[in-house]
Amino acid sequence: MPVFYGTEVPSRLMLGTALYPSPAVMADAFRRSGAGIATVSLRREAGNGGGQDFWALVAGLGVHLLPNTAGCHTAREAVTTAHMAREVFGTDWIKLEVIGNADTLQPDPFGLLDAARILTDDGFHVFPYMTEDLVLADRLLAAGCEVLMPWAAPIGTGLGLMNPYALRSLRAHFPDVPMVIDAGLGLPSQAAAAMEMGFDAVLLNTAVAHADDPAAMAEAFALALRAGRLAHDAGPMAPRDMAAPSTPLIGKAFL
Repeated sequence: MPVFYGTEVPSRLMLGTALYPSPAVMADAFRRSGAGIATVSLRREAGNGGGQDFWALVAGLGVHLLPNTAGCHTAREAVTTAHMAREVFGTDWIKLEVIGNADTLQPDPFGLLDAARILTDDGFHVFPYMTEDLVLADRLLAAGCEVLMPWAAPIGTGLGLMNPYALRSLRAHFPDVPMVIDAGLGLPSQAAAAMEMGFDAVLLNTAVAHADDPAAMAEAFALALRAGRLAHDAGPMAPRDMAAPSTPLIGKAFL
């Protein structure tokens, strides 16, 4: 199971807590999937008037909490939100989002790096939401991040692994760094493919919450993650350019 900042979590699936039809449906999705981490947005839930009822519901899930800085467009905004989240949730973990483009919700690499440095110095354990950029990854690690969260595709699109080459390169360059595929997955098969590449976990929200049956979809993703990781650990065969017979020619009758 993945280990983040010295804490082992019991599942490779991380679920968001937004967009569900009801709190009961959300709780059922967590129960059926066995997700080990719940991401929560202080800004979104406070703005929707969730208040203490929402905090109590999330606490009752019995999972690790990962507050995020969703909706922040500057490093200063993100840092302020992170400090507020630490006060509310009582955790040093923070999923750091600094959005640079309003249409794609692509992370701002410059603001992200600035905020990561500040928060690390302030004692936070930062989970940075980033693009699949090797240079940015290196800078974030140098800033003190011990986990990386590259996107698969823009948030909420369900496009899957848009750039497999870059994701494989990122995984290969930093083989010992825990990495979570965050954003853009729409199908369990895409999550399985991420596991086969060697990533440690995935974070989902829209793909589960917007399904006709969110709890069933959450369970489907959990099963796909298990299959993908088993395949990775089993050592899959490499692709070949030429056919190779599964039945040996030795002993074959020649007429």
